[in-house]
Amino acid sequence: MTNSAASVDDLVLANLPLIGYAVSELLHRVPPSVSRDELASAGSLALVLAARAYDPTTGVPFARYASLRIRGALLDELRSMDWASRGARQRVRELAATSERLTAALGRAPSRTELAGAMGTDVAAVDRAAQETARRVLSIDAADPAVTDMVRDDSPNPEEALLTAERLHWLRAAVHTLPERLRVVVEGIFLQDRSVAELADELGVTQSRISQLRTEALSLLRDGLNANLEPDLVPAGERPDGVAERRRQMYFASVAARAALASTPSAVPGVVPTQRTAAIPAVSA
Repeated sequence: MTNSAASVDDLVLANLPLIGYAVSELLHRVPPSVSRDELASAGSLALVLAARAYDPTTGVPFARYASLRIRGALLDELRSMDWASRGARQRVRELAATSERLTAALGRAPSRTELAGAMGTDVAAVDRAAQETARRVLSIDAADPAVTDMVRDDSPNPEEALLTAERLHWLRAAVHTLPERLRVVVEGIFLQDRSVAELADELGVTQSRISQLRTEALSLLRDGLNANLEPDLVPAGERPDGVAERRRQMYFASVAARAALASTPSAVPGVVPTQRTAAIPAVSA
């Protein structure tokens, strides 16, 4: 959905304070060399992009959606300010730790050769690590450890992205294959952000029954996924020859059939999640 220019302007103007809040909160936990203006610029762009992409029919408040986009943009901006790759930062930390350990053991500063021997590398690698330490312009490692964790690169590698895409493919098939009432509850709560009371009125049951249906659906989804991906994790039925167990096994087979008919989606790195897909919970034991 593409919002009109007027609605985009209205959303941006009404939510400009979100940028200041996010920037001020982050500046308390980074070195003073970080530029407020650069962070604010990144946050402003994120707010405009959020206003353009916002879909009010999802029921997600714009302020909450925009705050997530702004926070992500600020962290990306911090990453771009940090010259050092993860490998470089690791070498710098390893050099510092090794130097401290040898200094304590030898009672003096270690030589380059001693450092190289302790690190299992050559003198040239030690020199490069020392140069990287001297070149450090923005030392995120010297800031609040929580910031170091925030700006680390946790992007999935190709294998992890493929496995995630495959699991989402099976999860989609498992949801669509649920018995109608269970599917309505799962889609209503997790995909449509509907309340338990609203679903109870629609299905003509009590709110406690909706909670029971939710628990039943999640259990069936978990077992349906595991039956096809991790069979050893599927618990045995209480009555292997009972009607309930036969229905459960039929559900497992139906999930496999539906997943086989649909093509597995590709994992595309770098795609910003939509409001709806970001709301889907993981199904766990």
